[in-house]
Amino acid sequence: MRKIAALLMSVMFLASANADEPPARQVTSVGVTGNPHIATEYILNVADTKPGKPLSRDVILSDIEAIYNQGFFSFVDADFSDEGGGVAVTFTVQENPVIESISFTGNTLYTSEQLMKEVFSQEGTVFNRQFFRNDLDRIQEKYHKDGYVMVRVSDVQISGGNIYVTILEPRVKDVLIQGNTKTQTYVIRREIKLKEGDIFNVTKFRHDLGKLQGLGYFEDVNVAFDVPENDDSTVDLILTVKEKRTASVGLNLGYGTESGLSGGLTYNDTNLAGKGLNLEVGFNAGDESTYWATLSSPYMDARTFGWRIGARYRTYDERYYYRQGRRQFDFDERTLSIFAGFGKKFSNEDWSWFLTLRREDAEYSNVQRAIPGYIDDLTMWDGVNQTVELQLMWDKRDEYASYPKGFVWDTNLEQAVQVLGGEYDYLKYWTQARLYVSLNGILQGLADVGGTWSDENPLLFAARLRIGSSTEDYLPAFARYSLGGMNSLRGYNSRSFEGSNFYLGNFELRVPVASSFSLVGFYDIGNADSKMDWDNYHDDYGLGVRVKTPFGNLRIDYAKGEEENRTYFGFGEMF
Repeated sequence: MRKIAALLMSVMFLASANADEPPARQVTSVGVTGNPHIATEYILNVADTKPGKPLSRDVILSDIEAIYNQGFFSFVDADFSDEGGGVAVTFTVQENPVIESISFTGNTLYTSEQLMKEVFSQEGTVFNRQFFRNDLDRIQEKYHKDGYVMVRVSDVQISGGNIYVTILEPRVKDVLIQGNTKTQTYVIRREIKLKEGDIFNVTKFRHDLGKLQGLGYFEDVNVAFDVPENDDSTVDLILTVKEKRTASVGLNLGYGTESGLSGGLTYNDTNLAGKGLNLEVGFNAGDESTYWATLSSPYMDARTFGWRIGARYRTYDERYYYRQGRRQFDFDERTLSIFAGFGKKFSNEDWSWFLTLRREDAEYSNVQRAIPGYIDDLTMWDGVNQTVELQLMWDKRDEYASYPKGFVWDTNLEQAVQVLGGEYDYLKYWTQARLYVSLNGILQGLADVGGTWSDENPLLFAARLRIGSSTEDYLPAFARYSLGGMNSLRGYNSRSFEGSNFYLGNFELRVPVASSFSLVGFYDIGNADSKMDWDNYHDDYGLGVRVKTPFGNLRIDYAKGEEENRTYFGFGEMF
């Protein structure tokens, strides 16, 4: 109001001046009063009224507006007086108070010290409206950049030189779920990590929705927000789901260089009884025949146990047996495996454990087509093996990234026990680490980073290191570490190298070519034997292709080993 009054007074003065004075009356001098802190030159720099120019009502009004918009003043006026046949113009200003303190309330995500790093206005300087508005914008930008898009500055109060800023951090009041007729509400709710009372974060919530969609239970998942009346400090989340069939019957057809032609059927329900249980029953028939059934509850957190039970029966006629890469003979195999396991996450959910009990009954027979001088260290190991396996995992992968990113480590202990019919007693222990690193940052400015290699689909280096040993120099054939095949050493037949000790390294450079197509260059190295011989290693290298399909990531690898080249077809990454 004071600024408006000043403008009206100036208009009235200039109107009378224009009526009484000659039109050509000149400005003889321009000054400022009332500015103990802000330099006169700085103020007049925005004024178009200059000595020697004709006095203009419109220019004076524009100058008052421009000086006021500098942000340092609460009041601006213009005074006029006769001077040497012309007019002396004096702009009268009233400075804002000098800042004594800036304080924040309502902020819980960041400390006041962290917010002050975004503030350019400092104690001991004259308060500037424009500068401080930019400061508040930077504070909100900090919140929004970290995903807290509903946070805003709700109020600013100035008392003398003290500035009080109120931050509003809206919290989740309720999560409402609708549209589900089969899926239990708790199955959906546990995938949403935002709880009542949490500050809403759009980045994490978007990831939760992605995980919910990825369960495969729903055709669509929509979300809406509702702010309760007269309470803008909270927000309700409303999830609407559209369910789809989760049971399916699959036809399997395959051909392996060793296992020959095979085929079978699989029945799978990933959301049995709407409780998030996974049931799978199936068989493959051929030279290698397998029959299996598993039931599992894969979800686990610090309060919820995950579990699985199952059985698998396999017959394999005229299977090749290798010893250190050399084919020794053919044999027939019969194995029946029954297992049950459970586990959960620790309070720090980066850590988890899983305990598995397993009983395996193996029978080897009908040795034929043996090479001269072969060593039969297989068929002597018929019998029942009962084990207890404990896995401890530390998973530091970024769960909000659209690609594998970060580090995961797990270690395993497997103890064979001679109880309830078990015939063996040994301890196996192995560990592995997997690393996934985006190379986009390293190549910034050198390659098309942000184009084909985007932040969501970057050039990626992936590595897996595994090492294991045992308390026994010679393990039963079914319990030995084995290397060879599409999931370990890709340039060799499956189970080409076996023993009670092993080490393995897999290294891949995953190169996106298009959104659904990528190339992979790889190198594998390792060995398995009765003794840990680091000098006696086997390696391979090659090139792979990955194609995203509705059935998963199609994988084709061509590997060059020490003696032959091999090509593999499958789905998913090796690690």
